[in-house]
Amino acid sequence: MIRALVADDSALMRRHLTQLLESAGGFTVQTARNGLEVLEALRTFDPHVITLDVNMPEMDGITCLSRIMSEDPRPVVMVSSLTEQGAETTLQALSLGAVDFVQKPGGTISLSIDRIHRELLMKIRSAATTRVRRSTGLRGRLAAQRRRATPEPPPRSPSRAGPTGLVLVGVSTGGPGVLEEILPRLPKDFPWPVLVAQHMPSSFTGVFARRLNDLCAVSVVEVARQMPIEPGTVYIAKGDADLVVTRRGTGYSATPLPQSNEHIWHPSVARMVESALAHLPANRLIAVQLTGMGDDGAEAMARVRAGGGMTIAQDEDTSIVFGMPHELIKRGGASLVLPSDAIAEQLVGWLRAPEAGARAGERRRGP
Repeated sequence: MIRALVADDSALMRRHLTQLLESAGGFTVQTARNGLEVLEALRTFDPHVITLDVNMPEMDGITCLSRIMSEDPRPVVMVSSLTEQGAETTLQALSLGAVDFVQKPGGTISLSIDRIHRELLMKIRSAATTRVRRSTGLRGRLAAQRRRATPEPPPRSPSRAGPTGLVLVGVSTGGPGVLEEILPRLPKDFPWPVLVAQHMPSSFTGVFARRLNDLCAVSVVEVARQMPIEPGTVYIAKGDADLVVTRRGTGYSATPLPQSNEHIWHPSVARMVESALAHLPANRLIAVQLTGMGDDGAEAMARVRAGGGMTIAQDEDTSIVFGMPHELIKRGGASLVLPSDAIAEQLVGWLRAPEAGARAGERRRGP
């Protein structure tokens, strides 16, 4: 039985979440009204997973999460509002170590719970089986990463109008935290554009892009409209849409399109990588598969490697959920399997000395 702790200051919300989990089977549920009760329940109930509201009396959710992750780490799923302020707070929580989030129902809670019950159950069950790490001093680590970002330019200086190639990143559950670990390590003059498909709703991706832009030496933007792809820029796919690469004269554009019914997850990693392969040879692509549930992008990234491109799968130890990287490895599509803190350095190394990097990739090929 999964011991689930439901923390919310709303008695109605606590009751509905409890009923949802108990009716699904496999859960033993206890509730808490505030952060202080959550900390006490860590000792007395020893939950496998916690759903945590942000706005609670006596001790709010962010303060409580900080205590949990620094003192007694457990998988936490945040229950978030759809407002911009709610998105900012949720991203802060994910950076502190929360595994995932669900959108807090609005209006008639019982009807909203029924509408999103499948997502709630999937995320809570998945979170209960994840490994979490102690999280302390995150902001300080990020500042140090920015200082360590190497300022020297690469041997070749690609034209701003036409990047030599593209870095394509796919990520889902656990993504915000790992992207905040990787992207700030890229130097300002990183020679290739980086396109990121992070499974996330549209109310979050703009806030997330601004947050990353504040942390990174490279520029970070949300692709809310068609825009030219340029080196030294990270393009975050807009939520509830798909990001594709399109031709633009002698260069390329990042273009948002409505969700494709042929793909399950959005923004779709598979569709992004497939569109890049339609316009560039595989040996001008680097694909990176990070933490997340499912197999989105695994087949397309395996094609990148088969065609002569380089690929990286995040390793199991540093992945919140190993599903997406594992699927790439199973298909023989990973040139390297690396911990999250080694990925940025590998990307910089490949693009500074591509031939040497390729040879290293063959020597350290993933399973």
